[in-house]
Amino acid sequence: MNIRLLVFVTIFAAAPIVASAQKKAPANQAPKPTLGDAQKVVQTISSDKTKLQAYCELGKLADQMMKAEEGNDTKAVDALAAKAEALGRQIGPEYVRIVEGLDEVGPNSAEGQKFAAVFDTLKEKCK
Repeated sequence: MNIRLLVFVTIFAAAPIVASAQKKAPANQAPKPTLGDAQKVVQTISSDKTKLQAYCELGKLADQMMKAEEGNDTKAVDALAAKAEALGRQIGPEYVRIVEGLDEVGPNSAEGQKFAAVFDTLKEKCK
């Protein structure tokens, strides 16, 4: 499993955040986001029904990706990652930048938990 997918699956277990499964070169790495950036993106998604629906669909894909990874089904993981990437683009470039920048945040760190808490508000809206 590549690092971005691992980060995505780990963070998604705590809060619904998705990332593409493509690995980018360090030179192309998005900057590390701030909690304020994440809060702004969460507000934007919350206020747009279409973006919120796409975000909720990402949650379902994350569950499927974890199952596919557990079964070592790389074809399914790749297909689901492509769908997740398309949904991420539908949500918007700000969201994609946040998610890509989260590669620099440990999902189990205190900072990672703060990001998870910010996105938990969206998770509640998906129920």
